Amino acid sequence: MSRPARRVDRQLILRALGTLGSLALLVYLLSRQGWSEILLALGAIPASSLATVAALHLISRIAIAVRWYTLLRSADASLSFGTSLRLTVAGLFAANFLPTSVGGDVVRLAGVLRLSRNRSGAAASIVADRMVGLVGMAMLLPFGFRDLIVWFQTRGSAGEPSRWMHGPTAWAAVAQPWAALYQRGRRAVSRLAETLKMWLLHPGPLLAALGFTWVHMACLFTEIWILLQGLGHPLSLDSIGGLWSLSYFITLVPLSINGLGLREVSVTYIFSELGGVALDSALTVALILRTLDVLASLPGAAFVSGVIGDRSKGATGEAG
Repeated sequence: MSRPARRVDRQLILRALGTLGSLALLVYLLSRQGWSEILLALGAIPASSLATVAALHLISRIAIAVRWYTLLRSADASLSFGTSLRLTVAGLFAANFLPTSVGGDVVRLAGVLRLSRNRSGAAASIVADRMVGLVGMAMLLPFGFRDLIVWFQTRGSAGEPSRWMHGPTAWAAVAQPWAALYQRGRRAVSRLAETLKMWLLHPGPLLAALGFTWVHMACLFTEIWILLQGLGHPLSLDSIGGLWSLSYFITLVPLSINGLGLREVSVTYIFSELGGVALDSALTVALILRTLDVLASLPGAAFVSGVIGDRSKGATGEAG
């Protein structure tokens, strides 16, 4: 077995172990709260609110599809929105059910390599799509840091060890990990600059895609706001956006497959500790959102096998 193959195997094993650890934490949270408490919390949410949340979730999925189509069409105008939507739904299904953190992107890539006349541009649109999503979430990180610092200060004033809460040490504890992440991000952006040159020189599609990212985020954060209102733990939209962005970037760390378990645990802990939401309510919100993600991606099962099955055919064609 070659070294790259062994490296991939080790990464997959580590992510599998991380997934098991995250799921173990999730099971612990569930056992601590009890299904009866969670079902009781779920029952407190009006049916009309749940229906609204489901509708908003569907709109957010459509916004994600339009976001990518905006970038994809600028690279290859021959691809229709229907094709983009099918590939997006197939990618969402893969992201939920295939054992890889980038399964959705692999499926979309297989589709555009088979269908596009401009393979390099269509493939780059997937990278640009991910980058636009990252930028959108990163724009809300200041609100998350605001609540994080307030949490540090509150814990320090409550009599807990204060060396982490005040002064230069506190800022170092908060800033150092993100400074390293920032440097890694800068290097990644420089490597992607050539790939994304088309959109950097003509930023209209990028700005339009960022707008659809905000539509997606507005729907998502409104969903959480409605759920928390129904559970009796209201939070402002800026706090919801900031706390979710913290959780989002945590789940990007390749510790588990598809963020399974890790997202639920991070959302529960962050909204409970930093947002002051009751633990059972935060866990209920996390589980509802995961369930909606899975349900919204199920139609992709009708497309994903065809995309993957025809990938080899696309690979033998002429490059666009």
